[in-house]
Amino acid sequence: MEVVKRPNNYLVLFILAVFAVSTVSSCRSRKERKASKHAQAKEATVQESKFNEADAADLLDNLMSGRGVDDSLFAKGKVYDVSRAMAKAYADEDYFPIWLTENGDVSYVTGLLQELEDIQHDGLDTARYRVGLLKRLLGQYQQSKTVNEDFVLNFDTLCTQSYLQAARDLFLGAIVPKKADSLWFHANDSVWQPYSMLAALGRADADYPSLDSFRSRYKTYTLLRDAMKKYRALAADSNYLYAKQAANSGGFTDSIRNAIITAELPWQAIVPDSIAVNSGMLKSYQYYLGITTHRKKDSLTQAYLKAPIDSLTARLAVNMERLRWMQQVPEQKYIIVNIPLLELFFRINEENAMHMEVVVGKTLRQTPSLNANMANVVINPPWGVPPTIMKKDVLPGMARSGQAYLNKKGLKVYDLKGNRVSAANVNSNNYKRYVFRQDPGDDNALGYVKFNLPNKWDIYLHDTPHREDFGKNDRFLSSGCVRVQKPKELAEFILTEQEGKRYPISRIDSVITTKKTRYEVLKNKIPVHIVYLTAFEDTTGTQIRLLTDVYKRDRKLKSLLQ
Repeated sequence: MEVVKRPNNYLVLFILAVFAVSTVSSCRSRKERKASKHAQAKEATVQESKFNEADAADLLDNLMSGRGVDDSLFAKGKVYDVSRAMAKAYADEDYFPIWLTENGDVSYVTGLLQELEDIQHDGLDTARYRVGLLKRLLGQYQQSKTVNEDFVLNFDTLCTQSYLQAARDLFLGAIVPKKADSLWFHANDSVWQPYSMLAALGRADADYPSLDSFRSRYKTYTLLRDAMKKYRALAADSNYLYAKQAANSGGFTDSIRNAIITAELPWQAIVPDSIAVNSGMLKSYQYYLGITTHRKKDSLTQAYLKAPIDSLTARLAVNMERLRWMQQVPEQKYIIVNIPLLELFFRINEENAMHMEVVVGKTLRQTPSLNANMANVVINPPWGVPPTIMKKDVLPGMARSGQAYLNKKGLKVYDLKGNRVSAANVNSNNYKRYVFRQDPGDDNALGYVKFNLPNKWDIYLHDTPHREDFGKNDRFLSSGCVRVQKPKELAEFILTEQEGKRYPISRIDSVITTKKTRYEVLKNKIPVHIVYLTAFEDTTGTQIRLLTDVYKRDRKLKSLLQ
């Protein structure tokens, strides 16, 4: 029998005593700091000052202390509520004002206002952060020789609230993802601790804690923000506005059209001195604005040329919000699949090491947005029929043709014990008792290579026997999973370059000829991000191009952001 040892009572008492002393010491040190600040504040009142910091601290203490601050929760960085973060920020400062000082210095406030106005380039509405009210309060504060502590409380807490709200919106997004997109499952587990940055303001000569530290570090986000600045600047460009007005007033000449194109796509600016060049400019415009590129001046292209600049900035804004829904800092190595672009990129330090075309879910079986880690590469994978395909394809096919349908698709049916059964035993009421499987081979739905990234939606990357689909403009053809154009090349790159194995394509081909399934488990799991971004960088990686919203997911998010 196992003997359970009782804890040493003296040891327990010793630990409790140490804990109590440390707790009292912590409380005392906080009280001592606060008392010291109070003494300094009272001494300062002898001199001329805007307000009494000690009295303001008492008001803030009464306002905030009742909200409760659990330091253990904040230490994990998982508290995303602005009100609770605000209470934590003031508690860390012993409830003294964060932004305002007795000597009237407002440099931190002016820095905050500049950043809040600049946040429009992130596609966020500055009214959300009470910029107008903050400006009015700042004006009153600067014009007054002294202010009462109630004014200080209102002004200082509004600054803190606006800062924290902006920090949260930049870090996590202003809109809850599920409110805008029911198929967005991409997690953002970034650690948010803005209150620690605000605490630094209490130190002498502290730098202003810029909101830029909360912005996404994805290269795409930076390019989108640069594009937003450029398009917003056009709203004040008289030549551009004249060209837009002329286009909408019936004066849609080639020169007006080219003026709009060169303004919106300055890197494509070409002197329009020939029909060929004009045609090239139009094709470039259609490419970057996500219009079918046929070079004709059709009604859709003309509608884009006539549209106000707000129609472009709104499209940028929704995609910046989507990037904020992702973790803030990208991994050093990762794969990103952009559904509307129909392409996959393997990135190392935010540079493309490999890219290829993909086939994604059709509009009735949309590919969701998610992130998962690639766990293994499978050569000669078997295919088990997933529930969606089972209900929508296999069962109707069996109802029409029975075993003949299964033979045509190369499917075999097994019971849960692994025994093969006849299709005659299966119907729409009992099909969940059986497993439908396709053996490895030339006609396997997964092709010769599969890339497993375990997730509850059963989405993965794989080869396909339908190679003819690559090269088509419309590749929204799958039942949800992602078919890759160069599966062998991707497998070779992962197994050789990332895993350090000798796994050239010739070795992959040798395994394929055996028709035996081989699993290559990855020691270094590769993060995979499957995202829906209708604005993304072009092939040069330097400019943003807009993409067709095939799944119609932009409209709802756009309305929520406005």
